[in-house]
Amino acid sequence: MNDANRQQPKAESLPPNQPPHFYRGGTAIAAFRGLPVADDYLPEDWVASTTTRFGTTGTGLSVLADGTPLADAVRADPAGWLGARHVARFGDSTALLVKLLDAGQRLPVHCHPSDDFARTHLSSGCGKTEAWLVLGTTGERPSVRAGFRADVDEATVRRWVSDQDNAALLDALNEIPVRAGDALVIPAGLPHAIGEGVFVLELQQPSDLSLTLEWQGFLDTETQAHLGIGFERALAALDHSTWDEDRLATLLTRRESGSLLAPAADDFFRAHRLSDDTTLAAGFAVLIVLDGSGTLHTADGATLPLARGTTAVVPHSAGPARLDGPLDVIACRPPAVPNPGDAVS
Repeated sequence: MNDANRQQPKAESLPPNQPPHFYRGGTAIAAFRGLPVADDYLPEDWVASTTTRFGTTGTGLSVLADGTPLADAVRADPAGWLGARHVARFGDSTALLVKLLDAGQRLPVHCHPSDDFARTHLSSGCGKTEAWLVLGTTGERPSVRAGFRADVDEATVRRWVSDQDNAALLDALNEIPVRAGDALVIPAGLPHAIGEGVFVLELQQPSDLSLTLEWQGFLDTETQAHLGIGFERALAALDHSTWDEDRLATLLTRRESGSLLAPAADDFFRAHRLSDDTTLAAGFAVLIVLDGSGTLHTADGATLPLARGTTAVVPHSAGPARLDGPLDVIACRPPAVPNPGDAVS
């Protein structure tokens, strides 16, 4: 499409985008969106995704109302979608992937690579730091696991992985009870697993890179677990260090704190809670409507109806946007890009 025919980016709602996965889930996503359950293995809804599933060319991409993949639209007009300052730092990458994730079973113990590891060993532009905002839970003891309770040497981890000693891997991690409104940042390298019955809004760097330590019973082959680079290399991405209660507290926010994400997220993504008559500053944003109904008014004169279960993408060119109506919305955004003249603290 040439510049003369290219449409100005606009805020629009997005349909479900749920690629099949190896683990069960999706009931909470269907209930949230007010849709019937389509399959037991659609546990993730990739929202405003310009990221493909690892090893595929198109799976996972979000599509706009006119049929254009969002990734193509952003590449065609990066400044319109993302803003000039964002493009100067990140190019045409949105620097963000948002998911709704419903764990219908416990996920395996795994970790994600850092930017440096991903670039060096996996030919990827970025690694994968992520964060979970808990939207709901079921079951008697909903929890997640994160970080080793004590230092674990490399030989021990290699033995656990080689023997697929799932019990030892799981027991070595901190168990963290969670409820709706809690949030946890998961830095690259941190071993973790989401427990059965935990429904989260996940913000992450835009890659699909998981190094799965506990793969037997979850994945079909060991190669899938180490992404084809071998465990000898893959385990170098793992954080073996102790995460005690004080250290975990730097990643965790409880609902009573009033904060969404711990400061550890700031370099990777942002999340803000919006309500009636709140103004959203200009910039690329992904909206998740948790409750209520109303309207988004953008500075370009457009309006977008919102209701519980709506997911939407807002481009930079839409300008500041205002919410009208009794709404509870999470706005997910890439990391802030300071003005060139801003002081660096």
